[in-house]
Amino acid sequence: MTSFDTSSQSTVWRALLALAVVFVMLATTGWTALRGQRGETPLHASLSAWEHGRIDGRPLPDARSAPARLARFFASLTEQQRASLARRYPLTVGNMNGAPVELRYRANRVALGQAREAERERMRDGHLTPAGQQAAGRRMHRFEALMHGGRRILAFDPDGSGRVAEVFGDLRGAERISVVVPGVDTGLLTFQRTHRKYSAPVGMAESLYAAERTASPATRTAVIAWADYTAPSGLGMDAATAMRAEVGAGRLDALVRALPGDAPVSLFCHSYGSVVCGLAAHRLPGRVADIAVAGSPGMRVEAASQLRTSAHVWAMRDADDWVQDVPYLEVGGLGHGADPVSAGFGARVLSARGAEGHGGYFEPGTESLANFAEIGVGAYDAVDCARDDGVCRAGLSGAAAAGRA
Repeated sequence: MTSFDTSSQSTVWRALLALAVVFVMLATTGWTALRGQRGETPLHASLSAWEHGRIDGRPLPDARSAPARLARFFASLTEQQRASLARRYPLTVGNMNGAPVELRYRANRVALGQAREAERERMRDGHLTPAGQQAAGRRMHRFEALMHGGRRILAFDPDGSGRVAEVFGDLRGAERISVVVPGVDTGLLTFQRTHRKYSAPVGMAESLYAAERTASPATRTAVIAWADYTAPSGLGMDAATAMRAEVGAGRLDALVRALPGDAPVSLFCHSYGSVVCGLAAHRLPGRVADIAVAGSPGMRVEAASQLRTSAHVWAMRDADDWVQDVPYLEVGGLGHGADPVSAGFGARVLSARGAEGHGGYFEPGTESLANFAEIGVGAYDAVDCARDDGVCRAGLSGAAAAGRA
């Protein structure tokens, strides 16, 4: 049998395996991405109120306007007027790309307080089952935790499983900005964890922020834990398709375009988050310097060149990561394309030594985290490649932001 025949049979077998898995998921879970729409959400209610609102007799701009226009609007207001809008329309202002980041933090603190009180009432609602009351209690405590200690909440939506984003560091003064894009089962209740801390967005971002400061103490950095898209729940149909990722890609692009200043941005995309980053790549602004994926099921392309981005594309996968057994193909919209760490894909492949499985890439002390940190501060010459020949560093200057120590 020729090598071509063997390769063809392997491809067919993987396609059949993928389709078999899909049929099982259809039989057991259904088309979860096609759930019916629910009634008006708190965010929609806030946006509707904003649409009819005024400030000192002036109509408010369309909340969907370009960030630059919204930034000009807020710049035209007094501090008292801005504070008034944050109190009156906290969910709108707190999620508005173009509003000053400090005002968004303030508005989301108000929104979190309102959501906390709503859940407190639900805990006492006799129409709820005991399980429903317990769920309300868990959400109430999560909202309360997000309000503590001056946390910088950049986005917040309490509807359903929820969406949230948090900033570590000074976003306005940063010389380098990193964005952590997580994968499946990400929502308000899984935004941070005590057990397996560094597999949740907050732990990932905290760990990366600390590692970046160690890598280059003089470089002013900021890291965003970005769980501001509706991620798939579990490894069902939503995770096998790009429907959730398409919406997430648009939201990720909007985030990056609204970031203050002109500091370079690096995206660190884990698991299904790499699907989001892959779909966003071609539309992202030029300030995105790096797209780094870890434990990726694919980026919806067959080669890095098809991402149509000027950013450096990096990839890593731990030897024990179960995602390597996922069929790397796309058939009729199912699956996410080629393996980003494969030689033919064309990414710069990094060492992930020490990561230990699918959720360990941001664990302190791992080469995966150290590599992410060096990328985050722009120190490309310091990364460790998956191969000893250093090919992943080829053609890169390796100069970090000013003042690298």
